[in-house]
Amino acid sequence: MEGRFNLRRKQSFKVSCDYSCLEVKGVCYQPPGTQQNLLNKVSFSLKEKSLGLIFGQSGSGKTTLLQLLAGLSKPTSGSINIQKYGNDRKPNESPQPLVPEKVGIVFQFPERYFLADTVLEEVTFGWPRQSGSIQLKEKLAWGLHSAINSVGLTGISLDENPHALSGGYKRRLALAIQLVQVPDLLILDEPLAGLDWKARADVVKLLKHLKKELTLLIVSHDLKELSSIVDCSWRMEMGGVLKEEALPV
Repeated sequence: MEGRFNLRRKQSFKVSCDYSCLEVKGVCYQPPGTQQNLLNKVSFSLKEKSLGLIFGQSGSGKTTLLQLLAGLSKPTSGSINIQKYGNDRKPNESPQPLVPEKVGIVFQFPERYFLADTVLEEVTFGWPRQSGSIQLKEKLAWGLHSAINSVGLTGISLDENPHALSGGYKRRLALAIQLVQVPDLLILDEPLAGLDWKARADVVKLLKHLKKELTLLIVSHDLKELSSIVDCSWRMEMGGVLKEEALPV
């Protein structure tokens, strides 16, 4: 019976090869009141559940690009979309704009922006207070449980002061805050900055785990430590020009 049951399951199981990509095409950005582009015709694509890394000199436009992806600024021209593909690798529907509500962003030294007195209050700081449906709050509560588990904070009391956590656990908390609503894209700006060697190794291991479920885009100078988990990489050159380039060995 057991063998026949397993056979039937295998026969009825249907594998879906559909997938989506973040697609940035010809993006330029000129700050209001200036004549100079900070980004010049930036184009790249990043497949879902993969990790992309952007590196380059300070001041080349990396953080500006992250801000555009997060919806904190709008491109002067170009498009930022999510495109879905079928198993024939052809688009199976029209591209949809990447909406800011589906993007999580963790800035460099995110712990500097913690405002609450407990871990629970910090994670739920942006939740609706008086308004908001029961269904929304239930969804957020489920997301909180999932996020806490995903980043390995289950051993930390939710009543603990977030400022009292170690550097590595502060980064975990910053990630959990962004994961509660399950973003289509998670952006990290210098996620290893300011951490000791053990915390850096822990964060790299965590990112390796998260990319199994999320699409990650990282800006970092720590190429050697992140190279083992990177799927694709680009160099941002001065003047805001992005070029695909393998990480240096």
